[in-house]
Amino acid sequence: MKSKTFLIIISILLAVIVLTGIFSAGFFTGSLLSTLDRNPIAQSVAPLQSLLSTSVTPGQTLPDEKNDSPVTTPEILKQVAGVGDQEATPQDLEELFIPFWQTWDLVKNEYVDQPVDEVNMMRGAIRGMLESLGDQHTSYLDPEMFEQANAQLKGEEYEGIGAWVDITGEYLTIIAPMPGSPAEKAGLKPNDKVIAIDGEDMTGIDGELVRQKVLGPKGTKVKLTILREGVGEPFDVEIERASIIVPSVEGRMLEDNIAYINLYTFGDDTTKDLKETLNKLMAEQPKGLILDLRNNGGGYLDTAIDVVSQFVKDGVVMYEEYGDGSRETFEAKKGGLATDIPLVVLINGGSASASEIVAGAIQDRGRGKLVGETSFGKGSVQSYVELENEQGAVRVTIARWLTPNGKQIMGVGLQPDFVVEITDADIQANLDPQLERAIQWLLEGK
Repeated sequence: MKSKTFLIIISILLAVIVLTGIFSAGFFTGSLLSTLDRNPIAQSVAPLQSLLSTSVTPGQTLPDEKNDSPVTTPEILKQVAGVGDQEATPQDLEELFIPFWQTWDLVKNEYVDQPVDEVNMMRGAIRGMLESLGDQHTSYLDPEMFEQANAQLKGEEYEGIGAWVDITGEYLTIIAPMPGSPAEKAGLKPNDKVIAIDGEDMTGIDGELVRQKVLGPKGTKVKLTILREGVGEPFDVEIERASIIVPSVEGRMLEDNIAYINLYTFGDDTTKDLKETLNKLMAEQPKGLILDLRNNGGGYLDTAIDVVSQFVKDGVVMYEEYGDGSRETFEAKKGGLATDIPLVVLINGGSASASEIVAGAIQDRGRGKLVGETSFGKGSVQSYVELENEQGAVRVTIARWLTPNGKQIMGVGLQPDFVVEITDADIQANLDPQLERAIQWLLEGK
């Protein structure tokens, strides 16, 4: 067993290293979503790919993440040590960590299956610490999960079924299938719940682990048991995994001189791709423009602000509200390419996080109309912090975001100005009544 002096030194060093790593290392300054990343918007709203499918690098934030000065180590130590306004002392920290080290030594020296994996024990300690907060959007990503989570918003190729998912509920839930993906071809829909994989019950299994089971090499098959609202019994769907590159932006001219842009995610290249697309379409002098955010699960907060700034001239586009009650105001950036053209935004239950920031700002500012169905309702901001020594990252909820009018959409979603549903019959007949309603409003103004 370690000597008391050794324990004191190690306890203090561990506390400082771990806490400094978690709270001071590389806050993403972007934006879930989905999970909103402070430059990946939150994805708790995350895609089914070789993992999360979100490119997360130091300095980025998701639609749920504050680009604030990091909390200092002394401030954290005071909170952890429970000493209120008093400075934490080495004695405070020694006493705080005695049970931890006691347990560590017990397992390391006495556990029946030796040797124990100390790295897994360390990761388990971090995971348990975050789980103790009781926040479904605050979690630990091990190195493999973190690497995979970076793929989607970078537009990188990954292997899986191609779907954005929510890992925070009782079951892994489909937010939206990616366009042209195996998930879409198999008929998966927003709000489908995965209750079993290859016949194995997923009840009580952590959402991240469930997602990992769905991912896999291209050409292999996975059988998902789906629970769908309105369908009496669960049913099986077999999907062949494929290599998938997450799309960013697609644009074209429709009949009646209407411009149409489909925004699939809020990633590294989205702003550049959107500007290029807008330049081409606006050169056609369209009568109106439709921005399609249906089944867009979110991405970076910074990208969301860039996107909405293409359509809103100036003023507030969202607020971030923090635990102490303070707010940070985000305003549109000047120089947008489509700030005057009549605008309609399409949303549905797969529109989450960054998508809701854009749609909410356009609706509240009276810039355009929302057509479709109630959005997903992802209204918190997460900060991703890469840990030292390539030990993954932690995702911590740091704020909630509000629309310009102060509306909280977490768990509620945005209500369209014109509610239009798409039925199974519409899909089978290759009809899109939501798009048709958007075109009608642009042509008739009603």
